[in-house]
Amino acid sequence: MENCIFAAQNFLKERRKMEILKLVLLAIALLGIGLFGMAVRIVFLKGGKFPNTHVGANKHLKKNGVYCATTQDKLAQRKARKELAFKKLSFATDTEAGK
Repeated sequence: MENCIFAAQNFLKERRKMEILKLVLLAIALLGIGLFGMAVRIVFLKGGKFPNTHVGANKHLKKNGVYCATTQDKLAQRKARKELAFKKLSFATDTEAGK
């Protein structure tokens, strides 16, 4: 009786291992197909390269004034510098500053 239970447990363990192995092999196959598809595009198309998915490379976003975060930060800093009127600044003397 114990041998039957032990054999059944071993069978279920082996079956589970096979299911996991099938799943891993399926995932590897799908990844391989995807990588192969990208490689075909790069190798066989004239001037083939990976597509640039960065925000700054999108023509439609540029038309609407949308840039990447770094570019938008630089533009905002440039605008802020222009708005400041440094000519109107006056410096306090040492005695005035110590009061």
